[in-house]
Amino acid sequence: MVASPPAGSAATLRTEFPFVLPRGYVDDHGEVHREGVMRLATARDEILPQRDPRVRDNEAYLTVLLLSRVITRLGGLGQVHPGVIEGMFASDLAFLQDLYRRVNQEGTSQAAVTCPACSHEFTVEIGGGHPGES
Repeated sequence: MVASPPAGSAATLRTEFPFVLPRGYVDDHGEVHREGVMRLATARDEILPQRDPRVRDNEAYLTVLLLSRVITRLGGLGQVHPGVIEGMFASDLAFLQDLYRRVNQEGTSQAAVTCPACSHEFTVEIGGGHPGES
């Protein structure tokens, strides 16, 4: 029997993380897709791509397969498949790799930052919000 959290408990596991890509994925019709959702990775997400021959030929391809499994939505695209990840700008790929690492290894999508003008320290949500928001 699995125990339920006490009534009124705020202990819920966050499994989905919205994000906004720095540049955005440009589809075959020229439409830019920037807003998406990444879910937490499962053991299966990390194990199955290891069997893929593309990963055996090129270990860097593991990132492409992992991200295509955990990104559940990107703009108006019907599906995020490896070809979508392959077609992303390098800055967007780096952003998603960092977000993946933060939510799956550190358990947060927040980053500690320091204002360069006044040296005030604060945290920002790196995955969410709209461009220009802080």
